[in-house]
Amino acid sequence: MSFSDLIWFFFIFMAVQPMIRQRWLEARRLRLLTQLERQRRSRVIALVHRQETMSLLGFPLFRYIDIQDSEEILRAIKLTGADVPIDLVVHTPGGLVLAASQIAHALKKHPAKVTVFVPHYAMSGGTLIALAADEIVMDENAVLGPVDPQLGQEPAASIIRVLEQKDKNEIDDATLIHADMAEKALRQVRQCVTWILEERVGRDRAAALAETLSQGTWTHDHPITFEEAKEMGLQVSPAIPDEIHQLMALFPQPARQRPSVEYIPLPYRTRPAGPSRGA
Repeated sequence: MSFSDLIWFFFIFMAVQPMIRQRWLEARRLRLLTQLERQRRSRVIALVHRQETMSLLGFPLFRYIDIQDSEEILRAIKLTGADVPIDLVVHTPGGLVLAASQIAHALKKHPAKVTVFVPHYAMSGGTLIALAADEIVMDENAVLGPVDPQLGQEPAASIIRVLEQKDKNEIDDATLIHADMAEKALRQVRQCVTWILEERVGRDRAAALAETLSQGTWTHDHPITFEEAKEMGLQVSPAIPDEIHQLMALFPQPARQRPSVEYIPLPYRTRPAGPSRGA
């Protein structure tokens, strides 16, 4: 074998290595999902959006809740018997309201218990999905987020406030159209959240929670902590299984030349041993 052949083999290996690694990660995820299902006697679904290196060229892709996600989850729910619980692992920055509301409606209608696990964060549409669960199991440091709709890069609630602060004769037609769309979006999301929660917490309490979560009380990236969620009356629990965190480790970010965080990946149950001291 010549030196040029070795060079070609090297480039071929480097080209297919990301694909091999991806298939290996998928196989490990499948094994862990199967293990979780046997332990909990449930259907386990993972909705995890992380930046992953995909394809032969290795470009990072950013993922959000989209129609493909809702189609896949709705299909998984249809394949689940009425007496089989559903465990949904959610890790997402949010996404399309249409897709998130479809998933939330399907989960709410499932007869058996639905549990949503939040190991790190479930923002925006992820929170909307979590609200449909009978129980939200969060890591004590995990967060949810507001579900106020956004029109492009602008919060719908902030667009409405423009009309309150300026004379309509001084506002251009495009802004007025955006404000009309924003008003409709706010009303639609509030109605959706109320419908999701009212059976569990009552109509009045559901309406109050919907007002807080969807009408621009906070900025869209405001973190709702475990303690805040509990104070709001949401059915949250901190008892998240270790296997959920193990599953998240199988959704790695793309490798960087220098990692931002480094540590020894071993559990420390006691303080590490220090240097011995003399008498």
